[in-house]
Amino acid sequence: MMDYLSAKEIAEKWNISRRRVQILCEEGRIPGAFKLSDVWVIPKDAEKPADRRKAKKKTVNGEADKLVSGD
Repeated sequence: MMDYLSAKEIAEKWNISRRRVQILCEEGRIPGAFKLSDVWVIPKDAEKPADRRKAKKKTVNGEADKLVSGD
């Protein structure tokens, strides 16, 4: 029998928020995860999916952009 963890337990294991785990489950990005009543259950051995969100560039008052563009 496969062992399962809650979204909260997986969040702690992967060092991400519980809400992020729920979103990954809703998107179908965690194989074997399913919703039992109102709780997501995830296989204990599930691997953390790659983060496909885009990172935003941080600038200080747009100065980094000016330096790069030569303005």
